Amino acid sequence: MVKCFSLIIALSLLVASAIGKEVISGESDGDFIIRQVVDGGGVNGASNGDDLLLGAEHHFSVFKQKFGKSYASKEEHDHRFRVFKANLKRAQRHQALDPSATHGVTQFSDLTPSEFRRSFLGLRSRRLGLPEDANKAPILPTDGLPADFDWRDKGAVTEVKNQGSCGSCWSFSATGALEGANFLATGKLVSLSEQQLVDCDHECDPEEKGSCDSGCNGGLMNSAFEYTLKSGGLMKEQDYPYTGTDRGTCKFDKSKIAASVANFSVVSLDEEQIAANLVKNGPLAVAINAVFMQTYIRGVSCPYICSRHLDHGVLLVGYGSEGYAPIRMKDKPYWIIKNSWGANWGENGYYKICRGRNICGVDSMVSTVAAVHTAAN
Repeated sequence: MVKCFSLIIALSLLVASAIGKEVISGESDGDFIIRQVVDGGGVNGASNGDDLLLGAEHHFSVFKQKFGKSYASKEEHDHRFRVFKANLKRAQRHQALDPSATHGVTQFSDLTPSEFRRSFLGLRSRRLGLPEDANKAPILPTDGLPADFDWRDKGAVTEVKNQGSCGSCWSFSATGALEGANFLATGKLVSLSEQQLVDCDHECDPEEKGSCDSGCNGGLMNSAFEYTLKSGGLMKEQDYPYTGTDRGTCKFDKSKIAASVANFSVVSLDEEQIAANLVKNGPLAVAINAVFMQTYIRGVSCPYICSRHLDHGVLLVGYGSEGYAPIRMKDKPYWIIKNSWGANWGENGYYKICRGRNICGVDSMVSTVAAVHTAAN
């Protein structure tokens, strides 16, 4: 217990000292703090990673085969191997700070943190939270909420999708929420078009200059809902398929609208309200800091420290608890997050993250959307 308490104090001091420091070597603020915490003495006996690197060539060979990686030149291959070795040590640092999850080699292990953020994240927001004048969801009763809940079991969630190397996470978060809302409104699960948002949505956040939905360069879920409300709705995925690029022209056909937005609102930061809105209104569009997600493999991610700078849009589909947590003397409560990096990432495309402490900012930007029945359904 003393060791844990000392660790918490040390982490708190490091957070305070790190505030205001600039990003170093392409690392985000979260990466910088993590490196300082672990490399500055280790956590739970973590070594400096030298032992891990002894087998780096073997790990890299397995990685290339598993994920079908090939490189155009020896120079590129050697560069990616250096990045891979750095990410082995990074995964080890993440494991030390997030022992209830498993971290290791993923399909992103040959990417630098900045490359990963540029190609696979894409939330365009410099502030934490939502506009003061945003439409706020009404406060819901929280008595009698189920202990575990999962919209996947009720047929409200489409299969895991893959945004590819395009910073369009925001569009997948928005369509996922509307797919669930449309299911509640019509009884039918229809996969909706992210590409329509990528090509056609240029809605801007009025409170942030320059924060406009911008295809593979990022966007915001609430702005996507605003576009969908103004345009009349979204087409089906099969009618407007995803290409993973933003170089095409808008091909929106209003006669093929499959789902329309009735209204949308932001949810209180209170976790009981988030759970109540999830149960009543369907899957929720949420933002998160994805620093631990680059190396995540499975388990409940509950890092001792994580930046709350929001950089990734995902879909909240449920909650539960599992795994004994000795510090809390009970199971770890968690949120179930649907991601958009394909079913080969994480737990079949899903991420479990701790409930209770706004870990990685997961409670900071949450939106619910309601759908209306349309003729195309």
